[in-house]
Amino acid sequence: MFVFLGYLSMSGQTAGVARALTIAGSDSGGGAGIQADLKTFAALGVYGASAITALTAQNTTGVTGVHEVPAEFVAAQIDAVMSDIGAGAWKAGMLANADIVATVAAKARQWRVPNLVVDPVMIAKGGARLLREDAVEAYRELLIPAALVVTPNLPEAAALTGRDIDDWDAARRAAEEIVALGARAVVIKGGHREDGPATDLYYDGQTFHEFTAGRVDTTNTHGTGCTFASAIAAALARGEELRKAVAMAKSYVTKALQAAYPVGSGHGPVHHFYRYWQPQIMDSGETPGESSLAQASLRQGGKA
Repeated sequence: MFVFLGYLSMSGQTAGVARALTIAGSDSGGGAGIQADLKTFAALGVYGASAITALTAQNTTGVTGVHEVPAEFVAAQIDAVMSDIGAGAWKAGMLANADIVATVAAKARQWRVPNLVVDPVMIAKGGARLLREDAVEAYRELLIPAALVVTPNLPEAAALTGRDIDDWDAARRAAEEIVALGARAVVIKGGHREDGPATDLYYDGQTFHEFTAGRVDTTNTHGTGCTFASAIAAALARGEELRKAVAMAKSYVTKALQAAYPVGSGHGPVHHFYRYWQPQIMDSGETPGESSLAQASLRQGGKA
């Protein structure tokens, strides 16, 4: 039995529960984007709200279509959430174009968001471009200066700084440049490195710190960047300080990768709810409906 520890105030707002807002694209395959963000918020005990910036037609093998949401409607979604529910942290993911980037930056200032996590999504796992090229400068001039922390992978950090990042010294210089744009901190993710452990480089304008975990041998890596950034946002919404929030997010993503199970024929998602249940693989002759709830072995909070 799951216990909800919050309660509803007379105004309809949820009191006593941390809240976070994801501003990102929708992944029809459920592995990345707002779907991954909301799963992460829920898994980490945070109430999640969303503002959708784009609809993508995608699955584990790639993206086949993108429909961008008008910037004014993105603004309307943000205002609807913030005027009623509120959020202690925002996570900005796929923003698609310069108008949406500028809108999110303006709304962050309007709502005085103290904890803005910017994950500058540019390219999908399968190679499809998710950000128009003219939007990179809008990130640099408008959104990064509003961010508490920016979480680019190595190719995204290279795009933001205009420099090649072919070693860790170059990554350090890129981190310094991103913080110089106005962000209070940056985490350059090292998942794209081809060998060695999975090390992420943190820089807060004063000190560097490396967060390292063993590299997980799996193809189920879809949505790892979204999950990492939203886990940071969830921890911040719960009141953690930034460096601890990054450490918690790194641990969560590593364990979600370790527990991931196959979905589809391409890059499957991580297992956001590894703490609560593990899948049981069906026998070759079994149909999906035969074992019902027995398909999941619940580890906490109840029985199958």
